[in-house]
Amino acid sequence: MTADPSAIAAAHQVLAHLGVTVADLQAHPGARVALPTVAEYLPRVVAAAGPGARRTYGTYWERMAATWPDRPLDGVAASDIEALKQLMMTSAVSRRNSRNGRHAGEHVVAAARAFYARAIAVGLIDASASPAHRVAKPRRLPSTRRALTPHELQEINIEARTSGNDVILDALVLRLHTETACRRGGALALRLVDLDTINGLVRLTEKGATIRWQPITLDLAEHLYEHARARGAVLLTDPLLRNRAGQPITSRRYDHLWKRLGERLPWVAVHGVSTHWLRHTTLTWVERHFGYGIARAYAGHTDSPGSSTTTYIKADLHDVANALSAMTGQPHPLARLADHADRWSQASGAVSPTTE
Repeated sequence: MTADPSAIAAAHQVLAHLGVTVADLQAHPGARVALPTVAEYLPRVVAAAGPGARRTYGTYWERMAATWPDRPLDGVAASDIEALKQLMMTSAVSRRNSRNGRHAGEHVVAAARAFYARAIAVGLIDASASPAHRVAKPRRLPSTRRALTPHELQEINIEARTSGNDVILDALVLRLHTETACRRGGALALRLVDLDTINGLVRLTEKGATIRWQPITLDLAEHLYEHARARGAVLLTDPLLRNRAGQPITSRRYDHLWKRLGERLPWVAVHGVSTHWLRHTTLTWVERHFGYGIARAYAGHTDSPGSSTTTYIKADLHDVANALSAMTGQPHPLARLADHADRWSQASGAVSPTTE
């Protein structure tokens, strides 16, 4: 039977990609094709990874390449990855929220698994040959984060508005996170086009490239628009949050904010309070007063379905707007009752996380 010319061409391309010629195969008919080394294969893994994976695993991938630069992919044993995990755990930088290097150890294993998963996907090695998938991750400990009390939240807001070199920006950032319970990445990704001042909405792009419209008060929407315009946002694609020089803020703004708050409020530093605590605070309040289904929608949790009950308790945008209206004490265009906030707050007598 005559071979298909296209199949022959494809085979030549594969051989060329591996750096092997037909003569090499004929000279060593029983020899196994050599696999790339860890250092050689790393650029392909990085190129195929998303920005989140590169940010989380990049340091550990580089450490793998530096530790085993000349070893082929099948030359790394599970015990080698175990040793690297222990080394990274013992040498991890000690921070306020450190867990004796457990996070570093977890990331080493996850990074190695992601590295070898790429090699498995393209057929370089068999799934059963991956040494990373034979190493157990350190058990994740329960988070020490919790919901802030109204008094604690008030202290944080007062200090943010009375200290620092840009109190307007800091106040807006804290209010945005408190009203939306968004993650830091979601706030940093906001553009002018993501703000709907008529309906009181912001479009959040967060983990896993998920996109959702989240209700905010009309007051906050107006302040965000004025802030962006006053600081140079012109095009619809221009970033929303900007410093006094008109430059889009980065994650460093958050780092400086919480460092300053920790210096002025010792308990913030002791407990390692961060922006994510605001997410805990708002979602805890919503869950306690509006139930799990609405809290789940408020958080934008769509990545894991949870129990089958979530199919029947799914909340919509109006439910989230109701919760926001009750929490802030301000009416919202998408709330089902125009005076919902007043009715609910009078009936419950609850203190919301946004109350000052």
